[in-house]
Amino acid sequence: MTDSSQILNSNNPNASAGSSAYVQHHLHNLTLDLHTWKVGAAQTGFWVVNLDTLITSWILAGLFILLFGFVAARVKSGVPGPIQNFVEWAIEKIDHTVRESYQGKSLLIAPLALSIFVWVFLMNLMDLLPVDLIPDVLNLFGIEHWRSVPTSDPSLTFALSISIFILIIFFNFYSKGILGLGKEILTQPFGAYLFPLNIAFRFIDELVKPLSLSLRLFGNMFAGELIFILIALLPWWIQWPLGSLWAVFHILIIVIQAFVFMMLSVVYLSMAESGH
Repeated sequence: MTDSSQILNSNNPNASAGSSAYVQHHLHNLTLDLHTWKVGAAQTGFWVVNLDTLITSWILAGLFILLFGFVAARVKSGVPGPIQNFVEWAIEKIDHTVRESYQGKSLLIAPLALSIFVWVFLMNLMDLLPVDLIPDVLNLFGIEHWRSVPTSDPSLTFALSISIFILIIFFNFYSKGILGLGKEILTQPFGAYLFPLNIAFRFIDELVKPLSLSLRLFGNMFAGELIFILIALLPWWIQWPLGSLWAVFHILIIVIQAFVFMMLSVVYLSMAESGH
């Protein structure tokens, strides 16, 4: 793997080219072509999946389930431990937030909101690891490319948003029925006489929801990942001060983006259930 300190050596006439190669190297996913079963980097096509995104997100989801399951199985009254305190605090805060934003009756929303927030937060949190830590370790086993931040991959953010979009469609049908939903699409917001315009506005309104969810999360996390990569290109004596300052600021972005994704999901589902 390219060493960033060597790239910016003043005696290196190809420093600019080396810097570009370093950045590109860190922005390539480890991919798997499901058609040929070939593992590589920067493969494209419909049947290509990003292995690093899938594996990292699955591992973090497993850690989330194990942690909360462990606490639930050993919950105790009186003086709970710090892990139980944290889990209870997270559940209470998210439950309170959902109660303020969601006006429906579904019991799915609060657990869904908790899962979204914690999972997206954990995936975002991977951005605070040193840029070369995981790639250098995996390079010892012959794996040359690995992106550690799943939410900087648009395929994952779109998958999350499409999952919410499917739930929005389900909530629309479940709460209003086929006839009620059809009437709403044809008559709102301009009345039945302008039903073509109503359909077009409804289509745009529904399409914007998964786009806004996915692109907002992807854009913020990709920008944060790219800044950390650029900081890694600097001389070693300036990397830690700048990296630490950016990490402190980026913690806010990590939390806010997880919260925003959760809140928009809850609001969209509430809108779907309550009507136009």
